[in-house]
Amino acid sequence: MSAFDYNKEALKNLKFEDTKILDRLVDFESARSAHLKKDHSRRDKRVSLKEAIGEFVRDGDVLSDTGFSYVRTPMQAYFEILRQKKKNIQMIGSPNSNQSYMIAFGAACYSHNSYSGAEMRGYDRAYSRAVIEGKTRILSEWSHGTMAQGFKAAQLGVPGVFSKQLLGSDILKYNPYVKVMQNPMRADPDPVVFVPALYPDIAIIHVQAADRFGNARMYGPPINDIALAAAARRVIVTAEEIVPPGDIRSNNKGVVIPFTAVDAVVELPFGAAPGSMPGYYYWSRQWWEKLMRWACQSQANINEYFEHWVFSCKDQFDFIEKLGGAKWVAMSRRLTKAEEYDNEDLGFDFSYKEFKSLETETGIYY
Repeated sequence: MSAFDYNKEALKNLKFEDTKILDRLVDFESARSAHLKKDHSRRDKRVSLKEAIGEFVRDGDVLSDTGFSYVRTPMQAYFEILRQKKKNIQMIGSPNSNQSYMIAFGAACYSHNSYSGAEMRGYDRAYSRAVIEGKTRILSEWSHGTMAQGFKAAQLGVPGVFSKQLLGSDILKYNPYVKVMQNPMRADPDPVVFVPALYPDIAIIHVQAADRFGNARMYGPPINDIALAAAARRVIVTAEEIVPPGDIRSNNKGVVIPFTAVDAVVELPFGAAPGSMPGYYYWSRQWWEKLMRWACQSQANINEYFEHWVFSCKDQFDFIEKLGGAKWVAMSRRLTKAEEYDNEDLGFDFSYKEFKSLETETGIYY
């Protein structure tokens, strides 16, 4: 492993004495070695979710959150990480909306922070409380853009990129990885921020369809997932459907992840629930509202919430039954199809019973 020279002001502000925990995210040599050792053959990579998480997610890994908050995010894979009691994970993602419950149950001990929340559903108090109480340690602070640039640099195989992002921001004082320096192409003063290539250990990417080899088709915003598929040392693809290779060749629009980057393929219908999967199902607004507005208020609440929704469920089908079973499937499909104008939306009612408190809760999640 290489020796690294970090942003000294950030190290001081974050009170680092030993910087070894920072190294793996930017260690190009070990990432390149992992990529070269990967089996790039065109072989059947299908395994169960339990097998994929058991083999490819390891204690102490740097795990990248994928999708966007609750859009095309591998929620059911994250729940399986909790069931298998993985630990000492560093989580990085932009946004990092799924870090708080990973921290709450001891899976994630370290955070590369960007933004945590669920937009209009509520502020993530569990994450704030975990930081204040020392249940997690923030290793670095990022903007969405600079984190994306770090993943992109890794995808391109370059040491990093020069950026104008973060200039004028205090984030610079709390990110050991980034440095302000002179633009080497300018003779006059022109400060730029060097953003290093970022190499997570593991990325789990949920897609609409994949073949048995790992070629994956994605519909909707890719966010950082295309870059992460190339950057991460290990990649698990979970898919709503497994299609034959001929379908990938014939319908190649949106085929953005090649099989050579993928270590495991999991057929996982409803793998993004209770989030949304463009073209397949809508997100459960009530589930997220209850998480943010009630469960995140205390550790006792989140324990109760996840016992019901995660630890007492053996798989995603148990989860779907609790959301409402066949009616949830039909309603969420209709919602997403209407929203995307694939179904008639004229006269369609998008309203629902918002979760505000336990006293007014309806128990309906569609």
